[in-house]
Amino acid sequence: MLINIITLFPAMFPAVFGESIIKRAQAQRAVVINIVDLRAYGIGRHKVADDTPYGGGGGMVMKPEPIAAALDSLEDRGHVILTTPRGALFRQATALRLSALPAITLICGHYEGIDERVSELFVDEEISVGDYVLTGGEIPAMAIVDAVARLIPSVLGMDTRLTGDSHYEGLLEHPQYTRPPKFSGLAVPEVLLSGDHDRIKRWRRKMALLKTRSARPDLFAKFDLSAEDLRILEEED
Repeated sequence: MLINIITLFPAMFPAVFGESIIKRAQAQRAVVINIVDLRAYGIGRHKVADDTPYGGGGGMVMKPEPIAAALDSLEDRGHVILTTPRGALFRQATALRLSALPAITLICGHYEGIDERVSELFVDEEISVGDYVLTGGEIPAMAIVDAVARLIPSVLGMDTRLTGDSHYEGLLEHPQYTRPPKFSGLAVPEVLLSGDHDRIKRWRRKMALLKTRSARPDLFAKFDLSAEDLRILEEED
């Protein structure tokens, strides 16, 4: 998969993408990450990439010409995404959909935003990573790349589309434990040491249901409970 990232701040990315899973994914060529320095396509001797907004107001707006030139420089821009607080909320289903594409391009917004004509002419999708405002789109781009790349089957050595990750089917993940069996007076739940796979599966389902109901009632309200889920919850209540 090819992931292009257009940014005014390319130096933010190497430390994040040069470690752990994303580093390995690039080494395996499962993911190719192409960082494009938008400043290189700025206008004039000073490589200007932003200007004051029409109509007045504070801050600066990113100009359309450098972004258009950066997009034109790409061999394959694929599906073009703008990271912006006004975009649709990024979810696990979004990551799964994007992971099936051969190429995507992430445009990192900054300052007061990007000239609207960029969205009208070039952008296929606007994405927000949450209901809050960051100083720029670079951190959202990193989050999107991480969430998407790990869903490519060869990246983690398994098909993570079929795992019990939080948000995969609409529930938060069950608690996880490892050695030692007792730490600071707290023991691993007995069921996980039992070797009884049916009991373990049922316990994990119960914990996922209870955690989601407690921590994310908004998700729980939308989740389609099965008859078995209802029985599990009735036992707990």
